Amino acid sequence: MGMGMENKSVAIIGAGVSGLAACKHLLERGCRPVVFEADTVVGGVWAHTPDCTRLQTERTMYQYTDFPWPDSVTEEFPNNRQVAAYLNAYARRFGVLECIRFEHRVAGMEYVGVAEEEVAAWDEWAGCADAFGSGNGKWRLTVADAQGQVQVHKADFVILCIGRFSNVPNIPKLPPGKGPESFDGKVIHSMDYSKMGSQKAKEMVKGKHVTVIGYGHSALDIANECASLNGTEKPCTMVVRTKQWVLPDFYAWGIDISKLYLTRFGELLIHKPGEGLFLSLLATILTPL
Repeated sequence: MGMGMENKSVAIIGAGVSGLAACKHLLERGCRPVVFEADTVVGGVWAHTPDCTRLQTERTMYQYTDFPWPDSVTEEFPNNRQVAAYLNAYARRFGVLECIRFEHRVAGMEYVGVAEEEVAAWDEWAGCADAFGSGNGKWRLTVADAQGQVQVHKADFVILCIGRFSNVPNIPKLPPGKGPESFDGKVIHSMDYSKMGSQKAKEMVKGKHVTVIGYGHSALDIANECASLNGTEKPCTMVVRTKQWVLPDFYAWGIDISKLYLTRFGELLIHKPGEGLFLSLLATILTPL
């Protein structure tokens, strides 16, 4: 994105960690983007988390390079409120908040002004790999506000910052009669649990036998919260599909294994699209690691 960018319209979808950074860097380059955020606050997944949620990486590894953590945060693994406050401070500091339209959900988007046949024939975006294309086409976003009013917003460029989760719960498809409807207890997704608010969620699980399906970050947070509330009298059970290797830290057999998989070296262990014969053999040889 180079000269004349200030004359281009850019839409960013999502005001989480990535959306805030994208907006900040565009503002520095003379562009004033519009950020559509379905929620009422910034922060993405950090806007709604259980009370016990903390960073799982050290504070210094989870920060914007141009905006260090404030001196008041001394914890190695800040909690959810501290992370949310940090992201809000970043948005205020760089004027990002003024660009955000809260409670505006993007319901659809399409590229118009160029025939579908022409787009299908492009080997590169716009046929020339230019971010804004030839200028013949525009992105048309269908945006619904809090009242359900739908408007069409046009943009020369769209940046998707909706993350992996985007308020779409991942629920397995079960045969008829074998799903939640056949269960006498209450079934709730972790996303809904987090959105209930801490007090209400705790009241719901207090004194109950809770089973958590899954072993991701949300599963561990909720299991931890249930175990803290109910102790051993009403134990929390975790149902996990695959075997898990649980480590208290990054050391195994006295070796710092973070050097194996939390670095660029870790990429050599995994098969990737378009890899050559050498990288393919290397990934196969290193698979045991």
